[in-house]
Amino acid sequence: MGLVNHTMVTHFILLGIPNTDGLQTILFITFLAFYLCTLLGNLLIFSAILADPRLHTPMYFFLCNLSVLDIGISSISIPKLLANLWAQSRFISRGGCMSQVFFWHFLGSTECLLYTVMAYDRYVAICHPLRYLLVMNRRVCALLAAGTWITSCFHATILTSLTFTLPYCGSNVVDYFFCDIFPVVKLACADTYVIETVSFTNIGVVPMTCFLLILASYVRIIYSVLKMNSAEGRRKAASTCTSHLVVVTLFFGPCALVYTQPQLSKVLVTPVHIFGNVVTPMLNPAIYTLRNKEVKAALRKLRGGPTVSEG
Repeated sequence: MGLVNHTMVTHFILLGIPNTDGLQTILFITFLAFYLCTLLGNLLIFSAILADPRLHTPMYFFLCNLSVLDIGISSISIPKLLANLWAQSRFISRGGCMSQVFFWHFLGSTECLLYTVMAYDRYVAICHPLRYLLVMNRRVCALLAAGTWITSCFHATILTSLTFTLPYCGSNVVDYFFCDIFPVVKLACADTYVIETVSFTNIGVVPMTCFLLILASYVRIIYSVLKMNSAEGRRKAASTCTSHLVVVTLFFGPCALVYTQPQLSKVLVTPVHIFGNVVTPMLNPAIYTLRNKEVKAALRKLRGGPTVSEG
């Protein structure tokens, strides 16, 4: 019959972070601290925005979505990585591996699209301030947010389906610290040209399109800011955009390094992915609160402290 007697893979083994022998305890404490800070920071932001009616605006509505995404992204790989570091628990079921692939691309794509929506929100607020509340009404905001989640779910479903319809009947050792498409498909005992081409195209097209739309929004924003006669108006406009620009840079920088350089050495790929999975979700709450008086006031109100009215 010409069939080779291979055992179908029912689970995978995650090798973890390379070249970390003897550093497991230090890495465990470090990543656990990052993860707890991510959970605490994003939950505080989310709770403060929900609790303060003054923050029930489009910008903070999208920021709530970002907080949920940051919690989700950090939870895809860190708990399993912590188990790997602490108890050498390297096994992950086929379903667990499939879940990691799906949610990594689902949430990553959603965050990419959400940054684009947030850039559009800032564009309308600064370039068309008199029409802002009319354009960015609750229905529009809900549709934009839902669109990012639904589109990304469709995107991730296609990539995950293509990845795991391939037969896995040989090695089950994933040379990475979590299941992503490219490390997993290397183990398939079939031609992977289609999934690699579709994945690289989709993963490249989505961020590139979003980046160009964000860039176009900020070109218009900068043009409008330069035309303002009021120095105070320019300062406020710059203040509302700075945080978004910083988190966009933190997101697209690692994304560009990983997916536009397929032959990038493993020495650089792993730190870049760790930065995107671990560090960025922790930094986002701090970036959005350090210079934001409204969020600081909401956090003080949340913990029962005195609030200072802006006026």
